[in-house]
Amino acid sequence: MNSFGKIFRVSIFGESHGKWVGVTIDGCPAGVPITETDLLPDLGRRKAGAAGTTPRKESDIPTFVSGVFNNHTTGAPITIIFENNNTRSADYNAIRNTPRPGHADFVLQKKHNGFNDYRGGGHSSGRLTVALVAAGVIAKKLLNEVKIEATLSEAGGNSDIEEAIEQAIEKQDSIGGIVSCRVSGLQIGVGEPFFDSVESVISHAIFSIPAVKGIEFGAGFAATRMTGSQHNDAITNAEGATQTNNAGGINGGISNGNEIYFRVAVKPTSSTPQTQHTWNSESGTVAPFTVKGRHDLCIALRVPVVVESVTAIALADLQLRR
Repeated sequence: MNSFGKIFRVSIFGESHGKWVGVTIDGCPAGVPITETDLLPDLGRRKAGAAGTTPRKESDIPTFVSGVFNNHTTGAPITIIFENNNTRSADYNAIRNTPRPGHADFVLQKKHNGFNDYRGGGHSSGRLTVALVAAGVIAKKLLNEVKIEATLSEAGGNSDIEEAIEQAIEKQDSIGGIVSCRVSGLQIGVGEPFFDSVESVISHAIFSIPAVKGIEFGAGFAATRMTGSQHNDAITNAEGATQTNNAGGINGGISNGNEIYFRVAVKPTSSTPQTQHTWNSESGTVAPFTVKGRHDLCIALRVPVVVESVTAIALADLQLRR
């Protein structure tokens, strides 16, 4: 339920306001050079601090609990933990009776008969993406010459990200965004048709990121407005290079050696400063509701490195299977 992968298997644990969040990675080969310092650049990219992000700041210092010895992986399961130090749990007392619109509060309460940790979203919180980023750093090391680069290409319908954030701050309402991801250097032949296609495995991983609502590869939905002759990518040499890349670097679920390209839709942060309405189980009525706590006006700002990380995890697992 909380694990992903068949050989390179990643399991996340913890809650937003619990003592720790973390990840256990099973199936990582022995001998991969890794230190806690190696994780810091990508962890830093995920951190809050920029305009439009949450005021909650955690140190995000990783601690290797197992699976690493003398700065190399041992072949045993790797466990990495992160302490939660900057929590304000009292901000969430109200959601016991008034679940936040757009969040998982209501469904989690029903699913777990009220025993779920509701503080900060508990186990469903975006806080746990710190664990995905940590696992992604190790996955990237397994991919050698493969380069994965994700960027925020649009926020609030505006390609000028800075302007979009300024408008969101001025209006005091959250916005979504589109993250574009490119993978270069992946060899031909990774992936399988049908259930373990490159698109299937990457998409499965991408949808583990809270707030993701859609993904498209290559031409994506625009392909529905093209003819077959327009959409087909002409092969130009014996290595499989193509004149166009409408397929997004994948044919029949298998990497074709060209750049893998996909875009990810990130919804507006559900916790917005705007007054909303929600069901109040104590009064038995729909009532005005204002979200307490500290939240991102544009969570998409912090998503690119998480997209890179889960893509690396998916591809590392596919390559190890191969």
